[in-house]
Amino acid sequence: MQNLHKIKQDICDIGRRIYNRQFAAANDGNITVRVSENEVLCTPTLQCKGYLKPDDIALIDMTGKQLSGRKKRSSEALLHLEIYRQREDIKSVVHCHPPHATAFAIAREPIPQCILPEVEVFLGDVPITKYETPGGQNFADTIIPFVHRTNIMILANHGTVSYGETVEQAYWWTEILDSYCRMLMLAKQLGNVSFLSGQKSQELLDLKDQWGYKDPRNTSEYEDCDICANDIFRDSWAESGVERRAFPAPPAVQAPAPAAAAAGNEAALVKAITDEVIRQMQQS
Repeated sequence: MQNLHKIKQDICDIGRRIYNRQFAAANDGNITVRVSENEVLCTPTLQCKGYLKPDDIALIDMTGKQLSGRKKRSSEALLHLEIYRQREDIKSVVHCHPPHATAFAIAREPIPQCILPEVEVFLGDVPITKYETPGGQNFADTIIPFVHRTNIMILANHGTVSYGETVEQAYWWTEILDSYCRMLMLAKQLGNVSFLSGQKSQELLDLKDQWGYKDPRNTSEYEDCDICANDIFRDSWAESGVERRAFPAPPAVQAPAPAAAAAGNEAALVKAITDEVIRQMQQS
């Protein structure tokens, strides 16, 4: 039998960590833990996550109806419930607004891959959902195209949502992502972002597989994808308004020269060689 009071304490602890890391200003963010097939513990609306007490946590069912609790449940609970419906293995969901990751959400800039080993192992490709007004089922449905292929998403113009087998694990992915986004911004200010090679990135994916972490880039469905090119979710970019603007594609996937330009360069090279041969023949 689960100790609900202990789970509520764990939720409060994660709330403090979110607030102390400045991942949730004022009353931002929400946390849930699924405690049975039809019951979910949920943080209250309009309350700072840094000062939660176990008695503040509400109990809701899988439709969002509040079953108990002296404070009203979060207005964004439907997002969490949709993740639980889609992923039976998930027991906790954390949604907040970590500033560096949310900057990518606002810019709708895809998260570059093949740069930091820890990110390759623990996160992989991170999708950006299309924008919907927060709170309703349409907003909750934006996670459906991605939820089975990742444990963290960026919500366009909003924040992040991450999920796992425990509330601690669900929070980890958010902290890793925001730290990485901050590193990317700092490296960009220094003037260079260096990518790992495809071979070294594959070695990390092999380690990830050995440690029991699944990654779409290691499945037969994506066996021909370019590991470093954001191939997993790139088909969703147009609908979500996602485009590379701040960070270029890895060198291996830089667009080749147009065919006409390539043909013109080749013709110019042939002409230069021919002219030099003729010149030397005329001098002899």
